[in-house]
Order: sequence, then C-alpha cells, then structure tokens
Amino acid sequence: MAKEGNLLIADNRKARHDFHIHETYEAGIALTGTEVKSIRAGRINLKDSFCRIDKGELFLYGVHISKYEQGNQFNHEPERTRKLLMHKREIHKLLGQVKEKGYSLIPLNFHYSRGYVKVTVGLVTGKKNYDKRQDMAERDAKRDIQRRMKEQLR
Repeated sequence: MAKEGNLLIADNRKARHDFHIHETYEAGIALTGTEVKSIRAGRINLKDSFCRIDKGELFLYGVHISKYEQGNQFNHEPERTRKLLMHKREIHKLLGQVKEKGYSLIPLNFHYSRGYVKVTVGLVTGKKNYDKRQDMAERDAKRDIQRRMKEQLR
C-alpha cells in the first residue's frame, strides 16, 4: 500500500516558535511493528524531543509514541531512544556544524514518504525572547492586514 506524496503525521510547532531553523534534513527511523501501528493511529508527541550524534550514528530522544492498545507482551517502550537513518556523510556534516557553530538538532515533523515513516530533522539555533516577541508581532500584523483586506472585499 504505497502512499503518494508526503502526508503529515505529527508536527513540532513548539520548535518553530523556540528556534531559528537553518537547514532541514529528511531521515528514516528504525521502528518496531507496534510503534508503526501506534503512529498510524496518530498517537505520537514530539514535545521536548531532540537528536544527538553518538559514535557516528544519529539518535532521537524524548519522542513519546504511546503503546499500541492491541499489542501484547512485545509492546514497545513509549519513550525509548530511536535510531535515525541517514547517510554517513550527512551525519558527519551535521556533526561538524553542531560542534563548530553551536547548532542543535531538533525533529520538526513525522511524515509518510512512499509508505515509510520519515522524520524531518532541523539544524537550529535558539531564539532569544525579543526574537519571539518580534515574530509574534509580525504574525499579528499579517493577521490584521488579512482581516482588513477581507472586510474591504465584502
């Protein structure tokens, strides 16, 4: 059952609010059968999750995938560490940027790509409070402009 296009499963909206996103990468993820079934049911939470590179491999921490309700004794741990699948040269590039420039790796969303569960990993830096206030002010201004344009069209 192949799916067309990228269908969004879960989005980390808090990450977009708290961080400046510089680059994004798509990575596969090593999952067990019950995890895949739970993800298909939409029982996933990306809040407070992050990625780390250990011994040349990329790992995902803090993602909560709820236990599969119809699972048996072989059900998975909800917040276990999961391995992300990327090419070695991409991981080395990320490692250099994380060490040299002080970037962090954050999962931005989970989505389907050709039937497989994929993770979009962002290379990010933290926002300061004044950056967040500025973003909120810009968003409010855009919303206000859109509302006034709608009113004029009526």
